[in-house]
Amino acid sequence: MSKKSGEYQSQMTREDFVHLHNHTEYSLLDGLSRVGDLLDHVKSQGMTACAITDHGTLSGAVEFYKEAKARELKAIIGIETYVAARKHTDKDPQKDKARFHLILLAMNNTGYKNLMKLSSIAHLDGFYYHPRVDRDLLEKYSEGIIALSGCMGSEIGSTAKNGDHKGALEIARWYKKVFGDRYYLEVQDHGHPDHEMCSEEQRQVNELVLSVAEELEISAVVTSDAHYLRHEDQEAHEVLLCIGTNSYLSDEKRMSLKEFPLHVESPNKIIERWGKTHPDVIRNTKEVANRCHVELDLGNILLPKFEVPKKHTEKSYLDELVFRGLIERYTDKDVDKLASVANMKKQL
Repeated sequence: MSKKSGEYQSQMTREDFVHLHNHTEYSLLDGLSRVGDLLDHVKSQGMTACAITDHGTLSGAVEFYKEAKARELKAIIGIETYVAARKHTDKDPQKDKARFHLILLAMNNTGYKNLMKLSSIAHLDGFYYHPRVDRDLLEKYSEGIIALSGCMGSEIGSTAKNGDHKGALEIARWYKKVFGDRYYLEVQDHGHPDHEMCSEEQRQVNELVLSVAEELEISAVVTSDAHYLRHEDQEAHEVLLCIGTNSYLSDEKRMSLKEFPLHVESPNKIIERWGKTHPDVIRNTKEVANRCHVELDLGNILLPKFEVPKKHTEKSYLDELVFRGLIERYTDKDVDKLASVANMKKQL
């Protein structure tokens, strides 16, 4: 351990770490944490901010925002989206079942609107097993968004699992080109060698990701990829997975995440482990939190503003459209020859 790392570790407090990758009950049949319980747990740990990043949905964003405000915590609104292997509209069973995780966080209200746009497109146009976006959409709607590279199920993670350093560099370069300094590489806490449940596969992925971060001068952050609050909740989470996969706990070949400790880790333990070796990945989580400022205007009636032709109000234009529709559907009159709404009414 270098002197610099040791000094930095001793200066860090619980407020210097922010959980940026968290799944709640809105990650259906995968996230176990209830929104209020998550925020209570975070506050009890001495942290001042927290993110929500549910699988493919922003359904919990408003509840999360309101509950965080009530607890005087900063709410970081995000999503773990699915990136299609090809185009988001491609749905070939031989080529398009693969999809990659990516964490997107709203920096500001523009970013929040872009997250909503991406989520809507993913569900309406890109749904194939999961709601998906693609690189073209990410590039188009990147304004106001911070991107984290994601877990082992991400593009970077999947490449790193295969030891493909060159491939990981190519992926990181593309995201850096699109997001600039709003792109962060993500390492997982359970891949740290000092973790009591260290995953060897995750450790190797972390090493490659950190080498890419250094080579391309991209900042990195550490996350817990939390799906439940405490380690003792892991068994309950396994039951939840069984429900989602229509399997039994006794099934030997069922989907299981029991080898990965996916709880909301204590900031003290994060600092103890990572402060020795890579204190920057802790510091950068607070940097990300400090860059995020979303303010939702709640409790008001929000009606859309429609552009109407000259000499029309919204009401007069709606009247014309209604009577035009009536004439087209129920008479043999040529609607384009009628001069005004009044004429339309007379013809009826």
